[in-house]
Amino acid sequence: MQFTRRDLGKLALASAPLARALHAKTINSKFGGVQVGAITYSFNRIAMPDAQAIINAYVEIGLGEAELMSNHCESLAGAPPMPVFGRFGGPRPAGGPGGRPPGGAPPAGPPRPPQLTPEQIAERDAARAKLAEWRKGTSASTWRAVRKKFNDAGVDVALLCYNMQDSMADSDIEYGFVMAEGLGVKGMTTSTTLTMAKRIAPIADKHKLLVGYHGHDQTNDPNQTATLESYDTLMAYGKYNGVNLDIGHFTASNYDAVEFIKKHHAKITNLHVKDRRKNHGPNVAVWGTGDTPIKDVMQLLKKEKYPIPANLELEYPIPEGSDIIAEAKKCLAYVKSCLA
Repeated sequence: MQFTRRDLGKLALASAPLARALHAKTINSKFGGVQVGAITYSFNRIAMPDAQAIINAYVEIGLGEAELMSNHCESLAGAPPMPVFGRFGGPRPAGGPGGRPPGGAPPAGPPRPPQLTPEQIAERDAARAKLAEWRKGTSASTWRAVRKKFNDAGVDVALLCYNMQDSMADSDIEYGFVMAEGLGVKGMTTSTTLTMAKRIAPIADKHKLLVGYHGHDQTNDPNQTATLESYDTLMAYGKYNGVNLDIGHFTASNYDAVEFIKKHHAKITNLHVKDRRKNHGPNVAVWGTGDTPIKDVMQLLKKEKYPIPANLELEYPIPEGSDIIAEAKKCLAYVKSCLA
C-alpha cells in the first residue's frame, strides 16, 4: 500500500498516545484545566551545541508540552549546524527563529539578522547549501524520531513553529507542513508578513492544518501582524489561517488580550505568555509587575475552558546570578498562581 505524506502525518499523530504510554510518564503541566507549556525559543541560549539540553530543561522545569522551533527540531534530527556569528542563536536558517545576545534588550518586532562580512556571508551560504541537501533526505520518520525524544522524556510536542520569510519558495513552505505532519502536531505557528499569510493560506487549506500567525507590536508596519485590522486580514485569507496570540506584544500595542480571546478563541492556536509594558514598552522580568493582564487571561481560559495552550516565552534579560532554568521556574510558578 502506498501512503501519501498526509497519510504518514496522520499515522504519526495516531501513534503519539501509544508512544507516550510505552515510554516516560507524561509530565502534567495542566493547571485549572489550562495547559501550560513553552516555546523552545525560550531556551535558545542553551540549545547549542546540543539541542537535547532543551528537552532536559522541560523535564527540570516541569513543563509537559512544547511548541518546537523548526531549527531545534532539525538539530535534534541531526541536521548540519549553521555557523554562529556573535549571537547565541546564530543566523537563522529558513524557518529558524534567530536569537539575540544573552542579557541584550529584545527588539520590539521580529529578530533581525546581524550585519555580516563577505567571508561570513560565504560561510553562511555554504552552510545553507549543506542544510538544503540534508533536508532532501528527510522523511516522516525523521520527524517521528524527534517526537520520540520528547515523548521519552514525558513531553508532548503540540505545535511546530516554522517561521516563513518572503524569500521562500512554495517548496520551502511545503517543507514546513511536511515536518509538522511527520511530528504529528495539531498546528503550526509562524512569524511572518501578511504577504506571506496570503501565500500560505491555500497550502494550509490543502493540508488542513491550522497556522497561528504570531503577532508583534510593529503597528506602524502595514505588512506585519500587529494591528487589529491585520489579524482580521490574515484570518480572512483562509479557513486554516489563525492566530498565535502573544499577549505581551498585544499589550504593548495597547490592545485588550482578554477581549480578543473572547472574540477569536476558535482561531487561536496558542498564547505566548510574557509581561510587557504598554505603549511599546519593554519586557518585564518579574511577571505580574508589568501591564500584561496575565492573570485575567489565565482566569478566562480556566473559566471558559478554552483549549488554548499558554506557552511561556522568556525574552527578558536574565538577571545577574540567575539562569534560564531558574527564570522559567519563576515564570511557571507565577502562571500557576494565576490559575489558583
